[in-house]
Amino acid sequence: MRLRLSKYVPGDLEEIADYIAQDSPRNAVRFIRILRRRMQEIAKQPLLFQLRPELGQDARLATQGNYIILFRILNNTVRVERVLHGSRDLFPISTKFDN
Repeated sequence: MRLRLSKYVPGDLEEIADYIAQDSPRNAVRFIRILRRRMQEIAKQPLLFQLRPELGQDARLATQGNYIILFRILNNTVRVERVLHGSRDLFPISTKFDN
C-alpha cells in the first residue's frame, strides 16, 4: 500500500527530534530514521494492527519504543495521522483526524 502522512506528522517528527536532540543530536537523527522505517513497514502490512475504535473511525496503532504511530487505511493508502509519545492522551488528538 501507499504511505501518506497527515499535515501533523512533519511537526510531530520535528518535536520528537528536538526533544531527543537536547541530549544527543546523533540519537535524534537515528530515531527519526527508525520511525520513518517503521511507517514504511506498517504500510506493507497494515492489517496486522488491530482497529482501535476508541481512538477514532478506522484508527489503528503501532508502537516504536515509547512512541505510537496512529494511522488509518483509506482505500489503498496507509495514512499516518500522528506520531506521539505514548504517555500523551490520545483521545482528544485522534478526534481531529482530517478526512
